[in-house]
Amino acid sequence: MPLILSLDTSTAICSVALHNTDGLLSSSLLGSYELFTERTSSAMLTTLISDIVHQAGYELAQLDAIAVAKGPGSYTGLRIGVSTAKGLCFALDKPLIAVNTLRAMAEQVRGYYPGGYILCPMIDARRMEVYCALYSTDGHELQQTTAQIIDEQSFSEWLTENSVVFFGDGAAKCETMLGSHANAHFPNATIAPSARTVGHLAVVSYARSEFEDVATFEPFYLKDFMAIKPRKALF
Repeated sequence: MPLILSLDTSTAICSVALHNTDGLLSSSLLGSYELFTERTSSAMLTTLISDIVHQAGYELAQLDAIAVAKGPGSYTGLRIGVSTAKGLCFALDKPLIAVNTLRAMAEQVRGYYPGGYILCPMIDARRMEVYCALYSTDGHELQQTTAQIIDEQSFSEWLTENSVVFFGDGAAKCETMLGSHANAHFPNATIAPSARTVGHLAVVSYARSEFEDVATFEPFYLKDFMAIKPRKALF
């Protein structure tokens, strides 16, 4: 059975997961690690990878593919995750699978909502901006991934006739503006990007041979990196 290692470092959370698969939709989660401590990705990612593979009884050479959350998300986090995934692919001569971070977030919750709901995963992009996309509960993309500044009119065309579930660390901004709308829903549970659902979606991509070009693949940053300029010294 193909063995797939998945990584997600698109936010401050660092997670890895290991799946084996038998067919297009059948997979088993062999193990996962998730660290919710700030700034752990670069320091701990390679350790978590080694630990999860060896504790499941395998060697890195036995992996059949590497999957990574491609973004959107933190510029630094995405760079770390993708560069690590590409390094493994080059070293082990394995294919690379890339999964949209927001799509993987939607996969976590879609089984909890009946048809008719629209899922809107959100990642904080600073100030009143979020990265977001819209998905149906059967997994179809309704609106592509975008960066949006949230105000009282956001998603009005969808909320008029649909119940929309907003979740992720960017949803708090949306709740401030849209929390009183009858069709806007905000789960109490914390829903964060996870390598577990990246791996679940990667199983389908693997069965369809949907692989990336390892040499040219880049993270889906969505926006250019904006460095904060240091203040000039007063003296």
